[in-house]
Amino acid sequence: MDTLRDRVAIITGAGRGIGREHALLFAAEGAKVVVNDLGGAPDGSGSDATPAQQVADEITAAGGQAVANADDISSWEGAERLVKQAVDTFGDLHVLVNNAGILRDRMLVNMSAEEWDAIMKVHLRGHFCPTRMAAGYWRDQSKAGKNEPRAVVNTSSTSGLFGNVGQTNYGAAKTGLATFSIIANAELGRYGVRVNAIAPAAATRLTNMVGVGQDDTVGWSPMDPANISPFVAYLSTADCPINGRVFLVQGGEVFLFQPFAIVDKIEKQGKWTVEELQKEAPRLQDVEFHLNNPYAGLLGGS
Repeated sequence: MDTLRDRVAIITGAGRGIGREHALLFAAEGAKVVVNDLGGAPDGSGSDATPAQQVADEITAAGGQAVANADDISSWEGAERLVKQAVDTFGDLHVLVNNAGILRDRMLVNMSAEEWDAIMKVHLRGHFCPTRMAAGYWRDQSKAGKNEPRAVVNTSSTSGLFGNVGQTNYGAAKTGLATFSIIANAELGRYGVRVNAIAPAAATRLTNMVGVGQDDTVGWSPMDPANISPFVAYLSTADCPINGRVFLVQGGEVFLFQPFAIVDKIEKQGKWTVEELQKEAPRLQDVEFHLNNPYAGLLGGS
């Protein structure tokens, strides 16, 4: 307990599911939490401030400190208000957990431009805007000599890192968030900011796995969203050394991803001809990637 004592944390998408579990655990560990949630449907439509307020109320009723925020985190102005609320309410900002997301699954040949754009807005822009506002604040604090350990935890997905049929929009956004995290970490380290990303595997209203229940043999469910939060909390502690990494978190397992890496090549001295490539390049198709994908059977991958 108290591993996050007096750390001020913003958690987006915290009204339900994984984000709610983050907020509850952070508060239990002593953090002061800004519970953000637009309160929309799984596809991003609509809005309702109730879920965020209910989580904030639950935290305060248990003796913790929390306030609700229902701003749209994909909005430049909304993200600015969110960061300002954290600082105005609790005096600082130490942690940003970008968790908000939606789904608009569709096979590529049937996908509309709106279904593509909605995913990019909520996931990519919805991570960029809060991170940009928090980073600006942290840069100013650093320049003023107020150097404290800061942390950002972004939310990627195995649908992006391994791929999943029917999710070209979602997968592209989630792969982008992994790269975003690595580059943001390289840029923001000078201000004392660590940036990491997780790909959580849990049963939520987005995964539509409502039939997953408790495992009677061990007294817990490997797909319980609460299983994800301890590692996110650890990444957010003041003395955590981990930065610029991407993890898959499920149940009691934490897997470390290796980013894109060169595994083979063909070469010659000088410019290739198409005919030469027709002879030499096909063997690149046979190179095995060894992804160690625990979902290979489900996703059809290797």
